[in-house]
Amino acid sequence: MSLFPADAETPQILIQNAEAALHHAKETSGWRFFVPTMNQESAERFTIEAGLRRALREYELEVYFQPLIGVRSRTIHGAEAVLRWNAPQGMISTVTFIPVAEASDLIVPIGAWVLHAACREAKRWETDGFPIRVAVNISSRQFRGDHLPTTVRAALEEQDLAPDRLELEITESLLIDDIPGVVAALEELDAIGVTLALDDFGTGYSSLQYLKSLPFHVLKIDRAFVKDIGSDAADVTLVTAIVGMAHGLGLRVVAEGVENRNQLDVLRRLGCDVIQGYYCGRPMPASDFRRQLRASGHADCLEQQSEQTMV
Repeated sequence: MSLFPADAETPQILIQNAEAALHHAKETSGWRFFVPTMNQESAERFTIEAGLRRALREYELEVYFQPLIGVRSRTIHGAEAVLRWNAPQGMISTVTFIPVAEASDLIVPIGAWVLHAACREAKRWETDGFPIRVAVNISSRQFRGDHLPTTVRAALEEQDLAPDRLELEITESLLIDDIPGVVAALEELDAIGVTLALDDFGTGYSSLQYLKSLPFHVLKIDRAFVKDIGSDAADVTLVTAIVGMAHGLGLRVVAEGVENRNQLDVLRRLGCDVIQGYYCGRPMPASDFRRQLRASGHADCLEQQSEQTMV
């Protein structure tokens, strides 16, 4: 809503201001009165959106890779693909541009590009003798805005990559948006043979029914439960329950946000399968990740990485 004459004195400006308020209302599923700062935010969104369209054309987007470390094997188990935008003015934070990409539906072509780039890199690892899995985050817009299984098949076929080399991470909030459509897409993806991971478990609208009825293979424990696990008995209890439940359902467990040895020791004791976080390695360019793969081989990657972290 915008009000005459406080917000504007002409119909055109009143409508423009109302549209700015509408955008904010959609973000919160409520209603909003116009305030002047909304126009500034709209201008900033427009600038970011235009920049993203240019970034797709001018190859400014890049995929970094963060190691996933097997707790028992202590070697690189796989990697998560992380999108980076290297704009002419410098790196743009994902916190800044991902929401704009989501709102404008640019996330669909960007997501397809990330899938193809991640599969291409996984094929390089395989060729180098490291047949490990690459994990890619999937936006809810990719489920609604495009036929995701077709995009996934195309990315795999382009690189002649086995489906089990690709893991798709899906946030649990997606499951309440369009259950019939999401279930159909997940079942088709499962039939393709890709690995399906439920991301950020326990922080959204999770239902144990999802774990029972949907074809997930991996459960990712959100960093919120890992942060204080070395000192908070409640977090230990929660993670113990999550790991036990997941293993009982035949799911592999990944813990996110591991930043120190104490957290690793607790997660190892609780039976977590894979860890991810700054203790294991920060997201890095593809060339650096390949170098780390070759350097680590079958060595104790956790010990190597902890020494690098302490330096």
